[in-house]
Amino acid sequence: MDESRTPRERLQADLQRTVDRLRTLGLTRLSASFAPEPTRADAARAVAQRLADVTADLEGRPRRPLPVLGVQATGDQLAVTGHDLLAVTAKPGSVVVPGDCAAIGVSAAALDGLIVEAADLLLDLRRRL
Repeated sequence: MDESRTPRERLQADLQRTVDRLRTLGLTRLSASFAPEPTRADAARAVAQRLADVTADLEGRPRRPLPVLGVQATGDQLAVTGHDLLAVTAKPGSVVVPGDCAAIGVSAAALDGLIVEAADLLLDLRRRL
């Protein structure tokens, strides 16, 4: 791993790589058995749900289950939830997060920790695919 990257840069890179990998998998492979989840698509949906949950928590919204889409949309669903998380953790004042992370009850260090956790989830998923 390149230590010179910020947590957000790492998340962005891991998101793009994982989404690209999912988009190159055939439908048969996405639908095939994949322990411990039922399928690769289900594994990707679980990561997408986690990213959506973190985003909802940061925005102070209730968590909601993601819709179950066809396996061909798995990469797109992960891309959307990942980009939502990137948007909410954007530079202070540029999108959703107020200029001070404390305003949403999250320290800058805790926010970085959430971003690193999300990047780790994506890296783990990509390695298992």
